[in-house]
Amino acid sequence: MRVLILGAGATGAYFGARLIQSGCEVSFLVRPARAERLRLDGLRVQSPHGDFAAAVDTLTSIPAGRPFDLILLACKAYDLDTALAAIAPAVGADSRVLPLLNGLRHLDVLDLAFGARRVLGGLCHISVTLQPDGSVLHMGQPHRLTFGARGGEPDPRLDALAPALLAAPAEVRRSERIIDAMWEKFAFLATLAAMTCLMRGSIGEIGATPDGFALLRRCYAEACAVAAAAGHPIADPAQADAIAILTAPGSPLKASMLRDLQRGGATECEHIIGDLIARGAALDLPLLRAAATQLRVYEATRR
Repeated sequence: MRVLILGAGATGAYFGARLIQSGCEVSFLVRPARAERLRLDGLRVQSPHGDFAAAVDTLTSIPAGRPFDLILLACKAYDLDTALAAIAPAVGADSRVLPLLNGLRHLDVLDLAFGARRVLGGLCHISVTLQPDGSVLHMGQPHRLTFGARGGEPDPRLDALAPALLAAPAEVRRSERIIDAMWEKFAFLATLAAMTCLMRGSIGEIGATPDGFALLRRCYAEACAVAAAAGHPIADPAQADAIAILTAPGSPLKASMLRDLQRGGATECEHIIGDLIARGAALDLPLLRAAATQLRVYEATRR
């Protein structure tokens, strides 16, 4: 299977490495500086599940008439428009696009660009970071990638591609209810991003205050209320798992959005928190709205 991965940031590089290990022919579409670093040093991943180091194929543009079987998008939401133009020559009649972006709003954009039939649902659970030397550090144990067709109709092309994905040495799952799975992550991630950014601290730091865990639970309840109103209620076991993570004493967990904010960079506020609020516009969402307002003030000041 020929796979194109847009970007070789932490998430794309990690799963790209695992797909190489499964025998896929993987190319990374990257900016020139990243391409040069990969040419000199190769792709290096440090992980509890096994390290990876190898030379990899890099591209800075896609030649016309060279479609790929699978295009994996692992960019930030604010880079999506640029990403669409970059991958367009790689999307052929039988290609499938697998986005690993957070939230749901990107699906409409991708459907418009490439047709809903070609766009899969997807999400991942992993904590990875790109180190100053260009290597990828995998922190913790989860390295889960979930994918599936969104329309409920059989997809013979996905049936043909799925075995290569499932063979990767990671926790790869094919879901028949991929949108529900995406909503589960959406509700959890929006809560994590909203609260760690609003409070400027990790889960453990928030929980160490008298009202911290109660506020985390309340914010997650807001997110779950939006999911239910949208027709995708979060199942009780998934809620229990999320609450356990969001109320773990001493946890160093914080959203990548907080790290973006702390370094003065752009955030995915509108794609995640803003979009969740828009989907639940008729609901009372005080904590989510407070977090979005704080981030919007930050974005306006940063610009």
